[in-house]
Amino acid sequence: MISAWLIGLPLIAVAAVLARLAARHWRRGVLLLAGIGALLLVGAIVVLVVAATGGTAGAAAGAAGATAAAGTGGNSAALIGAAIAVAGSTIGAGIAVAYTGAAALAAMSERPELFGRAMVVVGLAEGIAIYGLIIGIILVGKA
Repeated sequence: MISAWLIGLPLIAVAAVLARLAARHWRRGVLLLAGIGALLLVGAIVVLVVAATGGTAGAAAGAAGATAAAGTGGNSAALIGAAIAVAGSTIGAGIAVAYTGAAALAAMSERPELFGRAMVVVGLAEGIAIYGLIIGIILVGKA
């Protein structure tokens, strides 16, 4: 399982370098970034498949191992669900904070006394990530 993650690290490094180069050339950069995203998606799926098949192959050695292998399907599904919950809520919170933060700064530049209200709105947007983290903790606890 560790070897699958070690294979993925150079892929992420190459994608980061290509994304940095793509940012310099706007028109071709958008297509290049879309291609990098597609390559990262394929790489993540490969790593997921290698990690999932490597974990169950070692557990299916005997009769007791077969029973344990039947139980790992629910555990891995709960862990993947937790990862999706945390990732989705974090991405959503990032988008929400970006828009509310920009609007808060614009409002505060005109009326500085709105600082408290603006920070409350940005904090509410950040709460989305906390809800996803709570769901992730609950799912990991059930795994």
